[in-house]
Amino acid sequence: MKKRPFVTLDKLNEITREFPTPFHLYDEAGIRRNAQALKDAFSWNPGFKEFFAVKATPNPFLISILKEYGCGCDCSSMTELLMARAVGCGQGDIMFSSNDTPDEEFRFADEIGGIINLDDITHISHVEEAVGRIPKTISCRYNPGGLFRISNDIMDNPGDSKYGMTKEQITEAYRILKAKGAERFGIHAFLASNTVTNEYYPILAKVLFELAVELKEKTGAHITFINLSGGIGIPYSPDDDPNDIAAISEGVRKVYEEVLVPAGMDDVAIYTELGRFMMGPYGCLVTRAIHEKHIHKEYIGVDACAVNLMRPAMYGAYHHITVMGKEHEPCDHLYDVTGSLCENNDKFAIDRYLPRIDMGDLLVIHDTGAHGFSMGYNYNGKLRSAEILLHEDGSFSMIRRAETPKDYFATFDCFPEVYGKLLQ
Repeated sequence: MKKRPFVTLDKLNEITREFPTPFHLYDEAGIRRNAQALKDAFSWNPGFKEFFAVKATPNPFLISILKEYGCGCDCSSMTELLMARAVGCGQGDIMFSSNDTPDEEFRFADEIGGIINLDDITHISHVEEAVGRIPKTISCRYNPGGLFRISNDIMDNPGDSKYGMTKEQITEAYRILKAKGAERFGIHAFLASNTVTNEYYPILAKVLFELAVELKEKTGAHITFINLSGGIGIPYSPDDDPNDIAAISEGVRKVYEEVLVPAGMDDVAIYTELGRFMMGPYGCLVTRAIHEKHIHKEYIGVDACAVNLMRPAMYGAYHHITVMGKEHEPCDHLYDVTGSLCENNDKFAIDRYLPRIDMGDLLVIHDTGAHGFSMGYNYNGKLRSAEILLHEDGSFSMIRRAETPKDYFATFDCFPEVYGKLLQ
């Protein structure tokens, strides 16, 4: 698969005349096409709802686009709950999936109409104390343990994960919650991350559908939804084939009819909590080559660094790079592409063959629309970049300004004499 930027060099030159690099750029047209494709794919399930994983791209302008397609929000913290409320999410539009959760966050999630997804059986008493009751609708997170496999490939290791309950615990949790007044139940699980296979969701669905039938038989609980969570990945590498959401949905539908329908559970809604799949390919980090270094290796220094995109430094993750205007030139120069942090892992590419890069060239680092800006930080006093939205008509607008030193020093405002000097 050939990776092409969703933006032209001419358009980037136009944008950079107004907004300096580095910045994250998002493709409104691509976001809309993908949201509609997901909605169409699962239209066979009348109750289907996508709860966008806010942690992936916490920007209200982008979340509002998804909301137009019926998406809600998957939140895991107070600030994400506040953002969901700000974009107009109300009763039934918020899934609160958290762990080691402060009681006040359980309380606030319930107040704004969120569905609480319990990570552990011991959280039942915390919710009851925080809210004053057990909500009528509630969910529990399941962890089957062991290794999660597709064919002979190990996809992940749930047995080493801190999330969710064992089968015995979730069964007991349902009994306790039902006795305390819960009327509508959900099941949630996340067993593998960034899978690039159409098999993951159907296999996960079968695990959860069979669990749902068992829980209904053992506890008599009315299970109204099953949340397949996230895990559908994107092709970061040109060698990867993209997932086919229509094929994935069809696989889930077949398992639904095989397991749930014969059990009289054909009214169960399917929920998803996709983040990377919804936004990942529709964002990129735009940066400029500002230094070159010729020592034991050939280095290109850019004006972005790991604070703008930490996945390569943190995970060794691959992000494709396009040197704008040189897409058709031979990739015959071997470079490390680096940022300016005082950390040797601050590299966007290692031993990457690219076209010759000249100072001032614009580079597009692909697939940063999820877990890109959101994982930013301020090490070395670096400031987070702006976020720009490229609209369908070719216009563009800033949807988050770049940080300034004033933002960095803002939490010293409790010491006015120090704060003033910092801003001089």
